[in-house]
Amino acid sequence: MLGGVKLWLGRWLANYLSTPIKRYRPFSVHNVSTLETTLRPADILLVEGNTRISTAIKYLTQSTWSHTAMYVGEIPNYDIDGEPCHLIEADLKQGVIGVPLSKYKNFNTRICRAVDLDSKDEQSVVQYMIESLGKSYDLKNVTDLLRYLMPTPPVPVRWRRRLIALGSGDPSRAICSTLIAQAFQSVHYPILPTVEKTTRIEDYGYTEAELLHIRHYSLFSPRDFDISPYFRVMKPTIETGFNYRNLNWSHRQ
Repeated sequence: MLGGVKLWLGRWLANYLSTPIKRYRPFSVHNVSTLETTLRPADILLVEGNTRISTAIKYLTQSTWSHTAMYVGEIPNYDIDGEPCHLIEADLKQGVIGVPLSKYKNFNTRICRAVDLDSKDEQSVVQYMIESLGKSYDLKNVTDLLRYLMPTPPVPVRWRRRLIALGSGDPSRAICSTLIAQAFQSVHYPILPTVEKTTRIEDYGYTEAELLHIRHYSLFSPRDFDISPYFRVMKPTIETGFNYRNLNWSHRQ
């Protein structure tokens, strides 16, 4: 009985938090063909969302980006209204799903690409995402959703990342940045690892080294892929041949 009430409340909260807000204004968008020309498998598409939950995530992470999706190429036997799906994401209401590039044609986006990811690991990362299709969000974990009801909660900066990381810990459940972090960690590709400085004695004296520790996947947010030193930002306008001399400026002041 209690589980049913929690599930109903979770669904209501998910619908409420997924409602778009009217004041969203995109300023840098790319058409589908431009995105498709630039993106390649295992690229991450960061999205500045326009929903209630997006506002809270952007505040808590002090970032433009509130959502992530991964480009995997055309997903076999998977389309929406006849349109092929090239992105995989974790949606609050629907769980892990494939979506077409056109879903984000009217949003501010950024492409992040893992540097020198070899073809074998690239395929493994993509396969991890494809095998995750169908996973769901734990809507019975009501506490996990309640934290987003206040768009700008009065939480000290040092606690905000932990606030986002709240969750059931059930591996069959997923949120957007957590899922993608797990995919890259499955091939030991770094995102923002914690760094431990070590000192050891050699024949010729002391030497210092940096030892990387994998950060728990639940602690990642969309912003981390943007600021990671191991991901390159790809800007479609530049990648497709930008020439400022071809711009058509208005002469009105």
